[in-house]
Amino acid sequence: MKKIMGTILVFVCVIVAGILFIRVKSQETDVTKTRTKVGFILNGKVDDHSWGESHYNGMEKSASELNLEVIYKENVPEDESCVEAIEELIDSGCKIIICNSFGHGEWEVQCAKEHPEIYFFHATGVEELSNLSTYFGRIYQMRYLSGIVAGMQTKTNEIGYVAAFPIAEVNRGINAFTLGVRLVNPDAKVYVKWSESWTGEEENARATEELIQCHNIDVIAMHNDAMAPLEIADQNHIWTIGYNIDNSKRYPDTFLTAPVWNWEKFYEPRILECLQGKFQGIHYWEGVETGIVDLAPLTDNVKPGIEEKVEEERLRLMSGTFDVFYGPITDNQGVVRVKEGQSMTDENMLNDFFWYVEGVVIDESE
Repeated sequence: MKKIMGTILVFVCVIVAGILFIRVKSQETDVTKTRTKVGFILNGKVDDHSWGESHYNGMEKSASELNLEVIYKENVPEDESCVEAIEELIDSGCKIIICNSFGHGEWEVQCAKEHPEIYFFHATGVEELSNLSTYFGRIYQMRYLSGIVAGMQTKTNEIGYVAAFPIAEVNRGINAFTLGVRLVNPDAKVYVKWSESWTGEEENARATEELIQCHNIDVIAMHNDAMAPLEIADQNHIWTIGYNIDNSKRYPDTFLTAPVWNWEKFYEPRILECLQGKFQGIHYWEGVETGIVDLAPLTDNVKPGIEEKVEEERLRLMSGTFDVFYGPITDNQGVVRVKEGQSMTDENMLNDFFWYVEGVVIDESE
């Protein structure tokens, strides 16, 4: 009798789950019958092979699923001209506005307050409103994995890292990457050079060249949206770890992997919520378990044995019992920042990263 009742219970659960699924799909169909306009503000271009293109790819996939008409405004400066761009999108009928750069934040908040009827999203932002959500992904988890690749790939134990600005987001990535490096190679050092630009090719080229000139670099990683670090490293036969999208086909001889984005994993469910009237003005910070962040497939340039270690650590991250900033962690001045058995909170990781882990060397040479 128990066996029969158990079978019946499973059967009922399957039927209920099927009904719920049909209802959800029906709701999606109902709200997507009408074509919705979305305005997208980018600090770069949709075909930049980097940050902008990662958002464009994710948005285009979401648009095809949700019957969206997306209007892109490229190379929008991070100043008051952002307001004009947003107002033009609203005047054209956009019901949802997305800005993909931290520097657009002040102006987007201003517009959100003036247009409570419009839904706003701000990538890497810090201020939420009833009609404005901020969002990012735990890309530091993938930087940790890419650090393992760099730490096992290097022969010189001197790894370069071209970074835009010393803000918490970038510092968090540098630290996660270095923890990955030193997990497998405690003797390696990560030399960081500031380019002071996200998209400037000239500034990022200069920072890359100075790293190569001053150190015995044989692997270069990056946290910016320019192609210069990959170009220059390729010309100098130096291994590279990219960012934002998989550029292995552009640099087949030197590319190893890259922390990458699958933005459709965020845009599709969040925009569907807008269409259903379920928008939430909160901060989203999603990790490896959602698929929003990933590591590009390791290329044939990667040494044997590295993939196995990367997958071992990926499984630890997926398990939910481990994250990158679990103690003990010591900074590069010898101070214990996270004690054994403790971990950094999300608030700490988002706001308090103005120090560097052991193994990081900030290159201040001119």
